[in-house]
Amino acid sequence: MNFENTLSFARTMDEQDPLRRFREEFLFPQQNGKPFIYLCGNSLGLQPKSARTVLGQQLDNWQNLAVEGWFEGDSPWMFYHKELKKLMAPVVGANPAEVCPMNTLTVNLHLLMVSFYRPEQKRFKIIMEAGAFPSDQYALESQVRFHGYDPATAIIEVAPRPGEYTLRTEDITARIAENADELALVLFGGINYFTGQWFDMEAITKAGHAAGAIVGFDLAHAAGNVPVRLHDWDIDFACWCSYKYQNSGPGGIGGIFVHEKHFKNEQLDRFAGWWGYQETTRFKMEKGFIPEAGADGWQVSCSQVMPMALYHASLQIFEAAGFMGPLRKKSMMLTAYLIYVIDQVNQAVGYEQFKVITPENENDRGTQVSIIAQGDAKGIFDQLVTAHVLGDWREPNVIRLSPVPLYNSFEDVFRTGELLLKISKERAL
Repeated sequence: MNFENTLSFARTMDEQDPLRRFREEFLFPQQNGKPFIYLCGNSLGLQPKSARTVLGQQLDNWQNLAVEGWFEGDSPWMFYHKELKKLMAPVVGANPAEVCPMNTLTVNLHLLMVSFYRPEQKRFKIIMEAGAFPSDQYALESQVRFHGYDPATAIIEVAPRPGEYTLRTEDITARIAENADELALVLFGGINYFTGQWFDMEAITKAGHAAGAIVGFDLAHAAGNVPVRLHDWDIDFACWCSYKYQNSGPGGIGGIFVHEKHFKNEQLDRFAGWWGYQETTRFKMEKGFIPEAGADGWQVSCSQVMPMALYHASLQIFEAAGFMGPLRKKSMMLTAYLIYVIDQVNQAVGYEQFKVITPENENDRGTQVSIIAQGDAKGIFDQLVTAHVLGDWREPNVIRLSPVPLYNSFEDVFRTGELLLKISKERAL
């Protein structure tokens, strides 16, 4: 498409947007009575207007049913997670039995690594992306130490080539092949939090399996953002948070995926808990752990009903929007338009004030656009916030902007570019 850096073009695009009505399903933060242009869904999604209603229904159940709420009412808590499983599965390309809402992301990563990081004397190494989100780094370091290995030798990090910001798939798969004899686990983020690069998850999985390793992904920045196909790509396991693109609220409940090919493997270790026990006999309170079938068997503690209710509110919006197909189509357009507008700003000021480090190829990115701002980058970010544009900041000089298709508009993108140009011109004086 031939974009135009004009308000009329942006508004025409919004008028033609089949998803435009979903913007009205969310609450935008305000400053001095004026709403923000919110471009920070990569960090915390907006609150659905329905969240209060859905949460209120569960509060009413608590009030009116008390402990009987586990088994009585319209949505008994004992089985409430099953309603979410049906809606989670299309978001991540899975079968409902393969997913489960539970805990939070890093807790789930540890629980899954108990099952899927099984180092042996020869095979004990893990390959991951350099510059992964710190929680992943810390989780892997501690898991390696727990098994008696040194992270310095057991963890292999794949870094971009000198002068580049993103990883090449051929470099990732080559490192996997080079270490095939010693590799126990390949664990990548689906999307890198800093650059916004969407890794070729299918190619990485094939390379990992060819090397004889288990392959897992942290989908914190991918779930609800890009159309992943966890089952079809034969990924062994994955976990994610739901408070970014899936709008479940700060600290919202996490999710897990375990491929069905592992369901009958009785040799898998796991940290067991009562809620992962076989559902039909759970209340017999007997010794000897028998896991519930599917991903539910990795549950430990009882369902977090209130966080699940908030997640449910957002997942119902995903369902109404047609899940990831329509969202991805709009996302690619919004993100391409944002990159175009940033380029227009650079052309207008006559130099590269803002360098985009997110991949140029639309198939290698989601909604997030990361830009290196020249000069007083933090000052520029602060000016954006003061002027009611809220992205987020990463040291030392990166501003992340994420136009989310459920609630952002083309006019949001145009207005952001307009403000970036104004700030750049003022600073050049």
